[in-house]
Amino acid sequence: MHPSRGSLSPLGIDQARLTSGFWAERQQRNGAATIPHAHSWLERTGWLGNFRLAAAGELAPHLRQGREFSDSEVYKLAEAMAWEIGRGGDAPLDELSIVVAAAQEPGGYLNTMFGRPGQQPRYSDLVWGHELYCYGHLIQAGVARLRTGFEDALTATAIRAADHVCVEFGAAGRQFLCGHPEIEMALVELYRVTGITRYLDQARLFIDRRGQATLPDIELGRAYFQDDMPIRERAAFDGHAVRALYLASGAVDVAVETGDDKLLAAVVRQWERTVAARTYLTGGMGSRHEGEAFGDDFELPTDRAYVETCAAIASVMLSWRLLLATGESRFADLAERTLYNVVAASTSLDGRSFFYTNPLHQRVTGAPMDSSKPWPRASSSERAPWRDVSCCPTNISRTLASLGGYLATADGDGVQIHQYASAEVRAGETGLTVETGYPWRGDVTVRITETGAGPWRLSLRVPGWAGEATLVTPEGTERVRSGYAGVTRTWRVGDQVRLELPVGPRWTTPDPRIDSVRDCIAVERGPLVYCAESVDQDPAVPLEAVAADRSAPVVEHPLPALGPDAVALDVPAAQLPVSANGWPYGSHGDGDQEVGTLRLVPYHLWANRGPATMRVWLPQRRG
Repeated sequence: MHPSRGSLSPLGIDQARLTSGFWAERQQRNGAATIPHAHSWLERTGWLGNFRLAAAGELAPHLRQGREFSDSEVYKLAEAMAWEIGRGGDAPLDELSIVVAAAQEPGGYLNTMFGRPGQQPRYSDLVWGHELYCYGHLIQAGVARLRTGFEDALTATAIRAADHVCVEFGAAGRQFLCGHPEIEMALVELYRVTGITRYLDQARLFIDRRGQATLPDIELGRAYFQDDMPIRERAAFDGHAVRALYLASGAVDVAVETGDDKLLAAVVRQWERTVAARTYLTGGMGSRHEGEAFGDDFELPTDRAYVETCAAIASVMLSWRLLLATGESRFADLAERTLYNVVAASTSLDGRSFFYTNPLHQRVTGAPMDSSKPWPRASSSERAPWRDVSCCPTNISRTLASLGGYLATADGDGVQIHQYASAEVRAGETGLTVETGYPWRGDVTVRITETGAGPWRLSLRVPGWAGEATLVTPEGTERVRSGYAGVTRTWRVGDQVRLELPVGPRWTTPDPRIDSVRDCIAVERGPLVYCAESVDQDPAVPLEAVAADRSAPVVEHPLPALGPDAVALDVPAAQLPVSANGWPYGSHGDGDQEVGTLRLVPYHLWANRGPATMRVWLPQRRG
């Protein structure tokens, strides 16, 4: 995204290129494995075939495959392919674009679920039909293509669809909106890349219509659609988590482009309340399976945590928008936490299976997945190769393909580095290389490769979890606190700055208002949350009967089975006294029994070694 206003200006994926390390490996795997995998499944399931049948006039209702929103998965894959090509990779986007374009009808309408003989009429089910939601993903795919320097069948299809929406749903058109927000931010992005103001105007109309009880009341309430009150009046994010976060992202886009500071302040206020009371340690959002929704304040169960992968991606998108608008490091802090602990966890190490939900406690081992068929969406004990609702694999693909764009920004004073990865960065006359072993090691070295004649400021984020860090510059060494550590000088090629972050393990305690984990502790190391996984423990000691002892030091160990740089942690542990009489209440002994150590692994790596139980939060050993 490239807002025309705000505190910071983003860099394109051609200006910030991942070169090696944690995220570069995942980005390369995304291009080599995940994108082809998703393409294959879209063919196997017939979701891509729907477009071919539609173009041929043969899409009878009984032949259409997939849910009502399956078109959007084709569009998200197209966006992933566009970013992948833009960063120098390869993907069969031309073929996919032609298939999609051929199915578009005169006037710009495009949806394989509605409008043909035997199907429901166009826009007859805006509550659940997802027509505008699908357009949003089509438009974002077109924007990605335009941002990477191409105009083709995909961009033309997206623009025709957007023009159609502006006619059908403009001020003189249907006074309605989609049950699933998404199109709002897509229209603003199309405005940004084309300069055509009707797209921004239409996005603002959709934002203003939301919360006017336009959609029907349902069992879950209008809050499910964020249609119970205007966004300006909300206190926190509520209802369906992905919808809420997509809507907030669109609202930030509209606020920035129209100069609506009150709308921006409203979203910031909601973000603050949500982070303070409705967000998991991993950065995940959405605590209820019912409605895939946010819960009340401090309603954060661990084993019933929903934490949808798509909600994590939406949270990163929102944090990025708020960072650009305000320049405040707290938004980059949450994006980092969410990227390393939910987005990274969502995909297997081979890039071909995926979590839909991301609980913080898995009580039972699940059966191995049959890789030949789609699986139910909320199954969480194993990553699945595909699901009946497979919004997450394609969402992951487009995020990883465009991840370089989240690393750095520029403003009138200089360049800011927000997320740490080995990379090459260029902004105007300035060129940088970043070298780091992050998140396993805390040293980040930035070297100047190009520079103009005058002074400018290099700013490096010190994460909130670090508290403070050491900054080594050409002028000397200093301690810096969380936020942004900046160095202003007239730079020379070859100059370098090194940031040393304290990535050692640390104990974390929860707010006592979070009932589900009261009196528990967790372990973090750098930006990573750790968990205990049953495959590493003594089978005689089930995880539900183990307590951690924080009085002794945590010991680090290499974890070669899950990565050449991965680090495991050993913590002292004891076995809790448990019921043995068939009744789980009453007195169960006075003290804990020693069992030695409990091995912890990074949460994002769990479930890569077969079915297992797992927990992030551990009871504390009693005195």
